[in-house]
Amino acid sequence: MEAEVTKAITNLITGKTILYPTDTVWGLGCDATNPESVSKIFELKNRAESKSLVVLVSSLEMLNLFIKDIPKKALDIIQNSNKPTTIIYQNPTGFAFNTIASDNTIAIRIPKHEFCINLINQFGKPIVSTSANVSGEITPKSFSEISQPILEGVDYIVNLERNKISDKSSTILKLNGDEIQVIRA
Repeated sequence: MEAEVTKAITNLITGKTILYPTDTVWGLGCDATNPESVSKIFELKNRAESKSLVVLVSSLEMLNLFIKDIPKKALDIIQNSNKPTTIIYQNPTGFAFNTIASDNTIAIRIPKHEFCINLINQFGKPIVSTSANVSGEITPKSFSEISQPILEGVDYIVNLERNKISDKSSTILKLNGDEIQVIRA
């Protein structure tokens, strides 16, 4: 695993894209603070930059660096959720402009996945995590279902968990004061 973390980081540092296993489905990733890298993800997915992306951070400490006012409800959800949960936060700072939605929000998850945690910790910055499919196509449940345009277009493919099968993306929640809106169950 360590060799794959090193190879992925080498690509992230140089602004390249990666295809990697996450705590949910296989994801397309890049440095979430590099707008040129983020643009490559949108291009690879054939997706408008006005659409939002999910970003992964490795810990609450890292989340605090990019979200200044983390709602208590968000902390409760993060600490008590048994399944992958992405939370949409307001007023992010330090991210590439094209990771931030038009309403000045960003979707962030702290994965419970050894490779992802090691990768983000060693890279030292958040990474994009969007499903490994062309926009409009079905999210692949396994590596073998990832389409050729994605496989051929990404700069580096992590050589781990190729047999992993997952049919569940993360739950996405948006917090509006005390109200929790379920965007994706």
